[in-house]
Amino acid sequence: MKIIFFGDSITDQEHRGSDHGFPYGLGYGFVNHIAGKLFSENPEKYEIKNMGITGNKVVDLYARVKQHVWKEKPDVVSILVGINDVMHEISRGEGVDLERYEKVYSMLIEETKKELPNIKIILCEPFVLRGTLTEAEFERFEQIREYAKVVKGLADKYSLPFLPLQDKFDEASKKYDAKYYLWDGVHPNTAGAMLIADEWVKLFKEKIEEK
Repeated sequence: MKIIFFGDSITDQEHRGSDHGFPYGLGYGFVNHIAGKLFSENPEKYEIKNMGITGNKVVDLYARVKQHVWKEKPDVVSILVGINDVMHEISRGEGVDLERYEKVYSMLIEETKKELPNIKIILCEPFVLRGTLTEAEFERFEQIREYAKVVKGLADKYSLPFLPLQDKFDEASKKYDAKYYLWDGVHPNTAGAMLIADEWVKLFKEKIEEK
């Protein structure tokens, strides 16, 4: 089973600077943790590729989907995108507004399903916490919750598995400081990456693999 993880820096996590022979260019984030869980069960059963690129917005994923997803012909693609669509607007006025985000994300899904009719698509919820990167403009960063609603709506519309993450991070940060999960309010450290990996594998086993 070939699985592609498609997204921004949260997916990327330095995988492009690693040796692509070993450990397969998976980076040090949640993709690597998921691979560890799946490979520990059966290393011959899965092929996993990290196609995250730091700084990407939904429009960037749409621009490169042919090269990094369609040509790879995966069985499963997992998509996590949204925080840069908000953050880049806050930092330099180059984000993607909510209406365009939904439109482009819809096109990404529809065209991928048309190109690869048998593909399974998992939509992951974008998220944010208070941190060094987000604190000063946190009310604006919380717009990501509206983008998350769009992703949930698209999952419902296209009958796709949806991975909720914001509530999980909110709950975790009530017990321990948010910096232990998203070190700057956006990017996961080890605990945050493990949180995503644990939730992703649960969903994958229930909605994809066991069907």
